[in-house]
Amino acid sequence: MLENPDSRKSSMHTAKDKVSRLIKHESAVLVIVLVVLIGVFSFVSKGLTTGRNNLVNILLQSSIRGVASMGQAFVILTSGIDLSVGGVGLFSALLGSLMLTQEPTINILGGPVPAAGVIPVMLFSGAVFGLLNGLSVSRIGMPPLIVTLAAWEISKGLAWRISGGFSVGLLEPSMAFVGQGEIATVPVPVIIFIVVAVISYFVLSHSTFGRSIYAVGGNPVSAWLTGINVKKVTLIVYIISGFLAGLAAVIMTGRVMSASMRTLEGLELDSIAAVCIGGVSLMGGRGNIIGVILGVVIIGVINNGMSVLGVSSAVYGVVKGAIIFAAVAIDYIRRRR
Repeated sequence: MLENPDSRKSSMHTAKDKVSRLIKHESAVLVIVLVVLIGVFSFVSKGLTTGRNNLVNILLQSSIRGVASMGQAFVILTSGIDLSVGGVGLFSALLGSLMLTQEPTINILGGPVPAAGVIPVMLFSGAVFGLLNGLSVSRIGMPPLIVTLAAWEISKGLAWRISGGFSVGLLEPSMAFVGQGEIATVPVPVIIFIVVAVISYFVLSHSTFGRSIYAVGGNPVSAWLTGINVKKVTLIVYIISGFLAGLAAVIMTGRVMSASMRTLEGLELDSIAAVCIGGVSLMGGRGNIIGVILGVVIIGVINNGMSVLGVSSAVYGVVKGAIIFAAVAIDYIRRRR
């Protein structure tokens, strides 16, 4: 039986349409960028960046950044920003380390506490900072940039106050599982990141709260007129960001089994860069978690590649700044069109 030429043409057009839609999708561009970066760094480093151990290292680094970026995405989708994640994570890490350390002279409780008792405290401390940020923005009406910048300075100051500026080590061994353990050969930090990303995806894409976040970011006045509690939504997203900054601190502390004033340094810039690269608009109301995940991995590949190649730390800042500038410029051009 001969095949109908018209049906063949129709199926070809359908396939072409699907390919065209796929290529035009924001995430498709990010995938292409990621593949190109991996290929370039692999070629320049003669395969060092694509070794198994190095790839695992990229995933581990990306998991810490990724957890914080999920919280940052929630905030930016409401047209806010959270510059405090690095300081909040630092405070949580040092607070937890001072409870976990086996050195009695600096342990704030006089003796080490198991990880199961310390992790909730670290998460709670992050959520408290998020609560304060959220109340200041949603209830008082202060600018997110100023509020979170102040919170960043306050949290860093408190971290210095409780630690005296010294590194804290010799932690309770049970903490190592969170940062160094594996489940079915998959590193625990990567599992945590995947769980957080999946939950974030379903909250934003398949829940009333997620739709409210997009509505608030798109037009808060219209969102309020449709019955959305704009202040409540704004408050909750900052609490989520603070909580996830605390979770990033938990992972980092478990990974290096110590904490210092340089712990999670630059996390705020990395998280903002990942979110912007992932296609989330700084104006709010547009973006998706899949893009953020790709943005996180892209930042991880760039950081790792430059580190393997021995690029100076000064260049890191230049590259990250350029990336953020380019991402925001592209967003503004798209909005104008």
